[in-house]
Amino acid sequence: MRDSTTTPCVLFPELFDRPLTATFDVPNASSDGGAVLLAAADRRLGLISRLAAALIDERQPGKVRHALADLLGQRIHGLALGYDDANDAARLADDPIHKLLLGRDPIQGDALASQPTLSRFENDVTDRELKAMSEALFETVVARHARRRRKVRRITVDLDVTDDPTHGAQQLSFFNGFYGSWCYLPLLAFLTFDREPDQYLCAAALRPGNAPTARGALTLLKRIVGRLQERFPRARILVRLDGGFASPRLFEFLDEVDVDYVVAIGSNDVLARHAALDLVVARLLAEATGRTEHVYFDFPYAAGTWDRERRIVCKAEVVCHEGREPKLNPRFVVTNLTGKPQRIYERIYCMRGEIENRIKELFDVALDRTSCSRFRANQLRVLLAAAAYVLLQELRLAARGTAWARSQVSTLRLQLLKIGVQVVASVRRLVLRLPATFPYRDAWRALALRSGASPG
Repeated sequence: MRDSTTTPCVLFPELFDRPLTATFDVPNASSDGGAVLLAAADRRLGLISRLAAALIDERQPGKVRHALADLLGQRIHGLALGYDDANDAARLADDPIHKLLLGRDPIQGDALASQPTLSRFENDVTDRELKAMSEALFETVVARHARRRRKVRRITVDLDVTDDPTHGAQQLSFFNGFYGSWCYLPLLAFLTFDREPDQYLCAAALRPGNAPTARGALTLLKRIVGRLQERFPRARILVRLDGGFASPRLFEFLDEVDVDYVVAIGSNDVLARHAALDLVVARLLAEATGRTEHVYFDFPYAAGTWDRERRIVCKAEVVCHEGREPKLNPRFVVTNLTGKPQRIYERIYCMRGEIENRIKELFDVALDRTSCSRFRANQLRVLLAAAAYVLLQELRLAARGTAWARSQVSTLRLQLLKIGVQVVASVRRLVLRLPATFPYRDAWRALALRSGASPG
């Protein structure tokens, strides 16, 4: 353990009715007392052990102090708890809760890995290991939901791209004119089961900053759809994508594997002619009401590069803002679904907007902390952030029926994990001494019982 010759303290001589001294002298204490819920979540998932099994340890056994699973766990737990950098390792090296999460004795156990050790680990990963880790993440998520959802009628697959701004000389960081910055462009995949409110992250791939939206998407989609059809043979799969992913090969694949799809496409002269009359109707409605108006309709269409006609659903929209000229805004999606055009567009396609909230949450676990020089190391960091997010989603899943069922992961962290604690250890047991005045005490206890604890 780290030795200290002085105890840090400060004095507020006139702040209150008597002098106040604040001193950091509580032994074996942590500010992450609720993090044992992360260990319970990982026990249900088996995520960290699966990720570790994807790595090949070529270090000399006699010189190894930290197993690869411990290095992974240290980084993943740290990200879930808001410690974004490997630099945080020095501050957390002797934290009893962080040691406990790795299965070490919280008092007498070895200190956690140092920042240089973690950096070497991040930079030693190979492409083969990254691929195996990505597959392990996906299989863990799918297996978990296959266990909890015996009967599934529909699984919705959403892919999306976000920008990850870069500020150094990272490999494959390029200027992207659309986002107006040097960046990476991670590709993310989410699964929704029936009408559940959450979209579960199942894949995260880092890509160069100049990558087209569709790069790598079809390969990823083929893997996802194939495994879902194996795991859930009776479920209908719905693929929902924005216009950047549309291509003839994509539509041919979706038809070939017999899945449902709603995919946006950009406008062209032919589509614009189809929309012209309904845009006139929408404009007349907008002029009469002074509000934005929509007209929905559908028609068959085949681009010159397509192998067949497909159904197009169009939203002929006229956007109205006070003091501005009405703006024509036709939107088109390709689908093989039956049903009314308005329902397909509003109730099915537009619901993909929910994944924007999931992507925002990913930045709360440092998805964008891709500051390593090497691209592979940054891909590993993206996977570590994804793993931390999967743990927090599992925690939120355990909170169904509580006030935290729809909470953002930052709220889960603040209200469930960030609890001051003193760890007391004996030969027979460990005790976490939590504040008696903790405002969420009863609800936290109920969630712990759901997570595998028993009444004490």
